[in-house]
Formats: sequence, C-alpha cells, structure tokens
Amino acid sequence: MLCNFASYRYPADRFPALLARFIVLIACVVPAVSPALSQEDHWASDRADMVRTIQAYSALLPSTMGHDGISAEVLDVMGKVPRHRFVPKRSESRAYEDTPLPIGFGQTISQPLIVALMTDLLKPTTEATVLEIGTGSGYQAAVVSPLVRKVCTIEIIPELGRTAAQRLEDLDYKNIESKVGDGYFGWPECGPFDGILVTAAAGHVPPPLVKQLRAGGRMVIPVGSVFGPQYLTLVEKTGDGQIKTRQLMPVSFVPLTRATE
Repeated sequence: MLCNFASYRYPADRFPALLARFIVLIACVVPAVSPALSQEDHWASDRADMVRTIQAYSALLPSTMGHDGISAEVLDVMGKVPRHRFVPKRSESRAYEDTPLPIGFGQTISQPLIVALMTDLLKPTTEATVLEIGTGSGYQAAVVSPLVRKVCTIEIIPELGRTAAQRLEDLDYKNIESKVGDGYFGWPECGPFDGILVTAAAGHVPPPLVKQLRAGGRMVIPVGSVFGPQYLTLVEKTGDGQIKTRQLMPVSFVPLTRATE
C-alpha cells in the first residue's frame, strides 16, 4: 500500500490532524493478514483444542480396557490431519468438535476420540500394513497413514469410495490404497495385515478378516446390532494363531453394510 500524506486533510472540528496522521501511518505500515493464512491458523487452533479434548476424555475411559492413555504419536497425527477437509462444506465449522458428523448416504465420520482410540489400540508401527473396512470420508485412513507402512481401505458405497480416494490423493497420502467392495471379505491380495480397523458395527467378527490378520496382529471392531448394544471389541491373534477377544466399551456405530443387503 502506497500512502501520500500530503493528500489528506483533517477537519479541525473532528479530531486532531496529528492523531489522524498516526492512524493513516498504521494502515500503511501494518500489512494486511492473508485470509488464507488466517483460516489455516484458525484450523490449527481448532485442531489443538480437539487434541486437548481427546486427552481429557481419554483419561476417563474405563480402567477395564487396560489402556493407559492415547500415545503421543497418535495425538500428534490427530493434531495435523485436516478433518475439515473430510466433512461436507455445510459441516466444516463443526469439523473439530468431538462428535460424529453425517457425510451422506446414511454414513458418518466418527467422533475424533473414537478415531484416536481405535488407531491407538492397533499399536501401529512404521512397518505395519493395516486394513480398514469402511473408508467413509477417508479420515480414519488419513490418521493411520503416517503411522504405518501401508493402509488398504475398502468402501462398499461407490460414491463415497470414489470421493474419498480422490480426496486422499489430493491431500497427497501416498501409502493408501483404496477400492470399492464388500469389506466383510477383506482384501486378501493386500494382506496379510498387522492391524485391521472396522468402522461400522458388525453382528459378529467376520471370519475372513480373522484369517487375514497376521500372527501377533490386532483387529479393532464394533460388534453388535443396530438396535441393540454394541461394544468396541479387540481381537488379537497370538503368535501360535490363537484368537483372543475382549469387549472394551459400549459404542454406537452405523451398521456394517453388506453387498447382499
């Protein structure tokens, strides 16, 4: 901004000319804040608030879970993934509230606390290959992505699957493979898997997913009916192939959709 002070005239009955000159000087010297930068700062602040909320709520999780808090690595990723890019425009202002939000087709993006908890329960490592059943908007896959070697994600609703795949590509998540299909049967060609996340409630733990879980691997899945109780369930496959299952806490998820339904 260029300022020509000689062009300004100040009525004596309004305010002193010296004060007015000072105001004009400030306008000339202080640069305007970029709207884009301001918006990004706003989202960063919202993400930081979201992470603090997750930390506070995670301290209240049942002690029977045997869980000592969400890891710093998972919280760090939660503080970086732009959740506002994974929700419809009309819900953008609520993107960092600790609540599920509708994404269309009767589906939701999960509550941030649940996303963080399910990710943490996998105990992800940088060498792991993870399967996600129910891509939805792509947010859960985006959270897991920086923590593992590879994510394979399946969505049964074609419109959601295609949109999520494009979104993840646009956001430069290079280690995520996605496809449209019935997640009940898993993705054998992409496995075996060190971890499996199921983001919709199944009536039982699908045997094909158990089969594709590597020895020493973990599956986190909500189990129950749409009208009855659901429990977040941890499935572990021991080194000798034995299966251990443990109910962790009550939850509420949309039902797992099947191709035959």
